[in-house]
Amino acid sequence: MLRQFLATLTAVLFLITASFAQAQEPAAPNYAAWEQLATQAEGIIQSAGASNARLEALRASVVDWRTKFQKAQGTNSTRIATLRDQIAALGPAPAEGATEAEDVAARRTALTEQLAELQAPALNAVEAYSRADAIVSLIDKTLRERQASELLRISPTPLNPANWNDAYTDGKKLLAGLGGEVQKRIDNAGTRAELRRNFLVIAVLVLIGMLLLGYGRRWVDRLPQRLSSRASEYARSALEFLVSLTQIIIPTLGVILLAVALEISGILGTWWQPILQLLPGAGLGFFIGRWLAVRMFPSDKLGDLTLDLPPARRTEARLHTTVLAALAAIHGIVSTAILPLGGFVRPETSADAVPMEFSEAAAAVLHFPLIVLGALVLFRLCQILRRASRDVKNQDQVYRLRIVTYVGAAGVVVSIVAPIAAAIGYINAANALLWPSIVSIGLVFILMVLQDFVGDLWGLIRRDSTGARDALVPVLIGFVLVLAALPLFALIWGARVEDLNELWTSARRGIALGDFRLSPTALLTFIFVFTVGYLLTRVLQGAFRTSILPKTKIDEGGQTAIVSGLGYLGIFLATLMGITSAGIDLSSLAIVAGALSVGIGFGLQNIVSNFVSGIILLVERPITVGDWIEVGARQGIVRRISVRSTRIETFDRTEVIVPNADLVSGQVVNYTRQNKQGRLIVPVGVAYGSDTKEVEAILRDIAEAEPTALINPPPSVLFRAFGPDSLNFEIRMILSDINQGISIHSRMNHEILKRFEAAGIDIPFTQRDIYIRNAREIGQPKPPARRPKARPDEAEATSAAPATEQQPRAAGDDKAPPPLSSGFEADDGDNDR
Repeated sequence: MLRQFLATLTAVLFLITASFAQAQEPAAPNYAAWEQLATQAEGIIQSAGASNARLEALRASVVDWRTKFQKAQGTNSTRIATLRDQIAALGPAPAEGATEAEDVAARRTALTEQLAELQAPALNAVEAYSRADAIVSLIDKTLRERQASELLRISPTPLNPANWNDAYTDGKKLLAGLGGEVQKRIDNAGTRAELRRNFLVIAVLVLIGMLLLGYGRRWVDRLPQRLSSRASEYARSALEFLVSLTQIIIPTLGVILLAVALEISGILGTWWQPILQLLPGAGLGFFIGRWLAVRMFPSDKLGDLTLDLPPARRTEARLHTTVLAALAAIHGIVSTAILPLGGFVRPETSADAVPMEFSEAAAAVLHFPLIVLGALVLFRLCQILRRASRDVKNQDQVYRLRIVTYVGAAGVVVSIVAPIAAAIGYINAANALLWPSIVSIGLVFILMVLQDFVGDLWGLIRRDSTGARDALVPVLIGFVLVLAALPLFALIWGARVEDLNELWTSARRGIALGDFRLSPTALLTFIFVFTVGYLLTRVLQGAFRTSILPKTKIDEGGQTAIVSGLGYLGIFLATLMGITSAGIDLSSLAIVAGALSVGIGFGLQNIVSNFVSGIILLVERPITVGDWIEVGARQGIVRRISVRSTRIETFDRTEVIVPNADLVSGQVVNYTRQNKQGRLIVPVGVAYGSDTKEVEAILRDIAEAEPTALINPPPSVLFRAFGPDSLNFEIRMILSDINQGISIHSRMNHEILKRFEAAGIDIPFTQRDIYIRNAREIGQPKPPARRPKARPDEAEATSAAPATEQQPRAAGDDKAPPPLSSGFEADDGDNDR
């Protein structure tokens, strides 16, 4: 019974699993319907008469079909893989003209036919996917061309006074429409009744909104400073940032409440609805800009500044940033609800804009003052940013200062080019250049503020704010934030969401490298598997280093070699597993290995030589960590042996990096490889006339009294030579720890000097006597210089000159003065002579 019950349960589970698998299997696309849509789409694109909205809708339909085809490419994938394995198990197909067994050939033919039948749906999906992808590319190309054409469209110049009358007329119509609609609704009895019925709700909403915009805004402006003053030092900056977000939330809620109150009142109709719908968004943008101005350029220095500008510069930059935020909010309402961009063509739905069409000349004139004002404020702000490298006191912000300087320089160029383009008539191009630049600068400010917040948060986690913003983790997170902001920059500068989706779709498809396709999914899989393997390797190394190896009899050098070998093996296995998990065929790496072998043969000989030498050092262990070695002219203690090089710490605490090839192929002296014993030689010189037997006895007594000297062999004293100044002796002994040789040598010298002074034995030293040859001539005055003898022509000229011009000659001038010279002779002597 139990066996029957288990069999029944297994059958039921099998049926449930099969049903679930069938439910998960994607349905086959309707290729007939797709063929009809594709033909229609290609005709619409070729006719070039469809509107942008029509093309966008068509593109969305084609993208849906492309997604279906992409899923259908995996149809029967499991069965196809099984059939391929079965065919491979039959062995390679016979060569042309060769034959194989009949049963094997029949089985191969049947499996091949089944494989072709199962591959047919996937091949159809691949073909349809390619066609859908081509249609999407054509639609995107058409939309981009239209967008570029609109941006480069030239409008009537706003500097022409003839266009001002059109602007005045259309502006008057706009004001009349807005004001007339309000008056008409107020005069309506139904509107007044509705207003009286909802008066209490409206009054409460208006009151709360005004309080949030007035008193609430001032209260939240002072709140960060109040709370941060009570927080601990490491939590102050992070807490102040979080609290400062209320400077955005509270006023924005006030604007929303006011907009809701106006909506409930019913006094705003069709003309006001587009403006009313955009009001909360514009308010949010303005308060974000105002918050950025306070965060970037605060009036009071509560902590580390994002840009450490002087107070006067911060005040000016804060004002300009706030004004730009207000202008950007106004531009957002004007360009969307009143004077939309894109050739000033009215959107299809009347809810998106006021029910009035401005002439192109009037729109150009009305846009121009806003462009000029925004450019002037942007110019002044960017001037401050461009000079930040000279004004900032904290020169540790080198990279940030460089970015700010580049942003300021680009903003100055934009603030000059945009008004000029608008004055010529390129209103769309000027708007598309100026306002995205302002928003982009705001996004750069947001990234800087967020990077500082991440650093402050890291300091809060570590409970130490010192250097937290420059730590590795905040820097890496800041880099990720910059990468995440790249799509936002693209959207700011006119990219469509569909363009980003298309870019992501292309990235997901990856790059074909032979039979393998490198995609973000494969790359992330490799990174994840490799990281896990690397962390496991480090954990295993730590366990061996701290728990397992210290309990064995392996010396320190052997333990280090084992731990290093585990690390290299773990990294190799983690890399291998990551490559395999990513779907890369290892056999395809043979070409890469061949190319690397050529590169190794030509340019990486030294690196490979050091690598192989490092492995030899870790396996044979001629030197280990802690050994005292001598390589060339360098001596020191081995601190670390890696694959490429070995680090030696000299006795003056400097580190020397020695390539492993030098340690394997060169001559190396290892003073402490087998043991720490070593011989110490202490030379001693005594004066001539000393009792040599007494000297020998004293030196032997001192050597035998040294505790670190070995008894076998015992210390010895040798009478080495008759020197030019002294009788030379040597103490020779074997120390149990040669690392203490220098200190023992010094201690023995002290003892030798003390014992020799007690015994009356002199230690000679060299003396030198200096003789001066011409000591009497050094103190005499120098005689006058002798005039040179005149040539014959000069003598005649002198004799012909008047007597008054001839100078008398002193007697004895024709005699040369004795030369003045001095010399030194050095004579060496000894104190015992």
